[in-house]
Amino acid sequence: MKCLSCEQLSFKIICKKCQNNLLTPSFHKRELERDFYNYSFYSFSEIEEFITSKYYFHGDKVFNILASLSYKKFAQNFNFDEIVYSIGIDEHSRHEFSQTAILSRHLKSKNIKPIHNQLKATNIVKYAGHDLEFRKNNKRKFITNITNSKIILVDDLITTGTTILEAKKALEKKNNEVLFSLTLANAKF
Repeated sequence: MKCLSCEQLSFKIICKKCQNNLLTPSFHKRELERDFYNYSFYSFSEIEEFITSKYYFHGDKVFNILASLSYKKFAQNFNFDEIVYSIGIDEHSRHEFSQTAILSRHLKSKNIKPIHNQLKATNIVKYAGHDLEFRKNNKRKFITNITNSKIILVDDLITTGTTILEAKKALEKKNNEVLFSLTLANAKF
């Protein structure tokens, strides 16, 4: 097969050379509300072509590589006094796989336990291309059964932050503590 980036022959969908040269994470911190932060591994412009692979059949392979280079390394260095659960925001599989489930799975470590399909949106509205006002007027209306836990929220992309904050509020209603959120890319720079 050919590497998606350089188009050289490769055993992986993104060759090792491109992984090393183009996909070295650069950690970004963004405050979404007082003392609540989102951490991203890339800016959207750095990996846009890879993020949009979620709409194609090969996207799961791309997201596994991106997650291995970022989320997995993060999890290996994450220490906490108790077990923390990683929860993907709305792990739907509209495109044959769930990118948030892939990302969350790569957080599995001695301190982080991924749990799947535990934060569902009851309003499946697409936000891509819409402004903040549209997002605020068309909430996802998340539901969850998780209670009394420490949580890391996981998503692939952050733009306005409204989805993450809405998910956080839904989890907090069930007496959970959301420590922070992790996204692959940040679209706001």
